[in-house]
Order: sequence, then structure tokens, then C-alpha cells
Amino acid sequence: MKPIWIVDDDQSIRFVLEKALLREDLPTRSFTNPREVLAALESGDDENGPQILVSDIRMPGGSGLDLLTKVKEKHPGLPVIIMTAFSDLDSAVSAFQGGAFEYLPKPFDLPKAIELIRRAVEESQREEVAEERMTAAPEMLGQAPAMQDVFRAIGRLSQSNVTVMITGESGSGKELVARALHKHSPRAGGPFVAINTAAIPKDLLESELFGHERGAFTGAQTMRRGRFEQAEGGTLFLDEIGDMPFDLQTRLLRVLSDGHFYRVGGHNAVKANVRVIAATHQDLEQRVKEGVFREDLFHRLNVIRLRLPALRERLDDIPMLARHFLQQSAKQLGVEPKRISDAALARLSLFGFPGNVRQLENICHWLTVMAPAQLIEPKDLPPEMAPSGSDAGVIRTAPVESARPAVAEDATPGVPAMAPVAGVAVGSPSWETGLEAEALELLASGRHDVWDALTKRFESKLILTALANTRGRRIEAAQKLGIGRNTITRKIQELGLE
Repeated sequence: MKPIWIVDDDQSIRFVLEKALLREDLPTRSFTNPREVLAALESGDDENGPQILVSDIRMPGGSGLDLLTKVKEKHPGLPVIIMTAFSDLDSAVSAFQGGAFEYLPKPFDLPKAIELIRRAVEESQREEVAEERMTAAPEMLGQAPAMQDVFRAIGRLSQSNVTVMITGESGSGKELVARALHKHSPRAGGPFVAINTAAIPKDLLESELFGHERGAFTGAQTMRRGRFEQAEGGTLFLDEIGDMPFDLQTRLLRVLSDGHFYRVGGHNAVKANVRVIAATHQDLEQRVKEGVFREDLFHRLNVIRLRLPALRERLDDIPMLARHFLQQSAKQLGVEPKRISDAALARLSLFGFPGNVRQLENICHWLTVMAPAQLIEPKDLPPEMAPSGSDAGVIRTAPVESARPAVAEDATPGVPAMAPVAGVAVGSPSWETGLEAEALELLASGRHDVWDALTKRFESKLILTALANTRGRRIEAAQKLGIGRNTITRKIQELGLE
């Protein structure tokens, strides 16, 4: 493990931190001023480079804030904790603006300081794993089984020009799938042109799709190429196809049937060499029954159907997506990327996300701007995500009476066992219904340790399952769970899983 670098001109502070960290099996390396630190970093010895940097703010020979700035330029992902005996607002603001992990005023409580350093170490390890995953990640992210099915389908279609219909709720990423289908197709060298048929007024949509000749209508002073011509040799993505006006559906069907169309006001047929990918959040079969969508067009578009899962169906992907969007937002705004705690990620996973991935992306952008510290905690999440806030986005489950939990033989006395989870995906209705039923029963019993009782058993089951999956390899289990090595070791000890 890489050492924790301590920078302080006060020998007593260095000594106390060194001894306390060594008791925690955390290696250290100490410096008396920023110049020594910068010289050590310049040596380029990555093997012995810092895992965490803990620096005083005022020292002879340099400022901790200046050191923070220089370190972040070369090592943007390195967590830096700033210590100071001068607890003023300017120092705190400057530390956080410079990308500090946390601000530690002196004199500090040693156990709390060590816990803060340990948290920074865990964040560092977790971010390393996340960065490795992101580096290898393609243009779409997702480890949940439902997303893996989508990726497999894109792979199978990679050598095909067949028409594809993408279905899924608004905000689930249908255009991303369409772009991936184009990118991994024989038409990848051609243009990708997208149009949202629901966002363009009916009177303009025909001209947008097929173009118009000069003088075709008032204001048409020049000939204009439509989206079909713009997408020549490539892919045309028709989003929200279910909202296309009925008369235009006839023209679209003709293009898909014979590969020719006419510009508005034109008399010469234009050949269309275009692959069409359509998308909708609506039930097109129902719209066909209602008579507002042509059945023959539906069958023309519905050659291959790809269903994109809602975010609530892929809860395992929320941590990866959240970190990705936080990185993206920070890059767009030109600021240091913020980190997100396990507790905040757990709160995110309990939210229903009616706006799907787009809503998660917006929340991460909001957090990049509004979260007060570099580490995002549950209290920093938007108000609508608070447990006491609006329940519009909360995942609903079946009535409690429909799923009473079984009682295990080895259950803790007085605590009913949770519903069996073998073969049930976390986030599925049966899993959450069992948890809800158990929580209600414990709360009704008058107990005052419901949180601890359920959390300990949940963590035990999760850790044991991960260890079974990795054949007892703790580091690999920690990486798969998205926690630090020290965290899983501590939890195993606390929960008596040795």
C-alpha cells in the first residue's frame, strides 16, 4: 500500500499522526515543508508515491494551499487534507476551491482525524477502481444484466443494416443506443442524423424530413435538403416516432418501401440510401389499435426491437453512472471532480428516478455546482431525494401483506429473518417488499435498534455473498462491492465473520 504523506513543520504533530496511523497499519512518510514534497513528487517514484497527502496550511518555506495547487496540477486524483490552526473562512474556502478532500482545523481530535484519513484512503482506492473501469468503458456504461443484453444485441447487429426500433422510457438513453448502433455498423463512416418528431410542429416536419424546393411555400426562397438527404450513406434516427402525424407516416412508409422520396414542392424522385432507426416511449401496438399509427408502418419499423431498461431496473449501475457524470460535469465546468460517499450512493439507489439516466445526470450536475464539500454525503443530495421529501420518485412495491418474510432457524432472537434473497436481484420488487415488511414489523414491535439490526444482517449477507463469489479473496470482493480493502476487513471483524 502506498504511504500517507504528512507535511508539517511541527514535529509533535508529525509524531502523533505517524504513531496513530502505524497502529492502523497505514504506512507514512513525513516532510517538514512543501519544497521537500514537491522534490519527492518530481523524483517520479510512483511505487512510493502518496496515497493521501495531509498538509499543514502555514509552514516556513511555503504554503499548504500553494502546495495543494501544485499537487493537483500533476496528480488531480490525489486526496489532500488541509490542516490549520488558523480556522478562518478564507482558508476553508481556498482549501475547498483548490480541490481539498477535507479541511481539518487544529487542535483536532486524533480518532476523528484518523477516521478522516481512513475515509480518504478508502475513497482513493475506490476511485482507482472506478477510473480503471471508466478507462475501459465504451461510449455506453452498464454492468446490469439488462444492459448487457442491450450490448449483446448491438454486437449482433454490428454487421447489419437492418431497421431497428428502440423502446424505453423517456431519459433512458435511446439516442445513445442509436449512436452505438451507427458507430458499430457498416455505415459508421457516414453521417448520423437525429430528429425528434415530437419537437417539431406538424407544418414544418415534412420539410424537415424530406426538404423542399425553392418556392414550394411562402418563405422557401432556396432549395433545402431534408434530414433524409443529410443522412445519405449513414443513419437517420427518428426519435419519438409514435408522435409522427398520420399523413406523414404514409410518406415515411413509402420511403422505407421503395427507397425514394420527393422534396416538398418537387417533381423528381430522390433516392434515399439511409438506415432508419426509430425510437419511442409509447406502446405502438396500442396506438395501432387506437388508429393513430399505421399498422403497416409499425411492421416496417419493428424489424428488430431493442428494449432499453429503465434506471430502476439497473440499480447496480447507479454508482458507476454517478461517478461518470460527476467526472463529466466537472470537466464541463472546469472544476475538480467531486467524490460521492457510499451512504450517498445508497440513498441514490433508493430513489425511483422517474426521469431515468437523464435525471441522474442532471442531479450529478447539480451536485457538482451545489455540494459544499469535495465528498458528497446524503445531506448534500437535492431536496426531492430526502426521505421526508416528495415521494414522486420513490420505488413502490407490492402491499406488505403479499410477502411475509420467513423466519430462519439461525435468526437473531426477537428479530424475524429477512426474506430469502438467493436468486433475487437487489432492487427487484420481491426483495424490497420483504425488507419493507420486516422493517414495519420491527418498528411496530417497539424496538429501538431497527437500523442496526437490519443493517448488520444486510451487510453480513452482502459481504459473505461477495466472498463466496471471489472464493474468499477480500481485495477482489471489496472491488466488486465498490468499497475499500480496509473497509471490508473492518466490517468482517465488526460483524464477526472471521
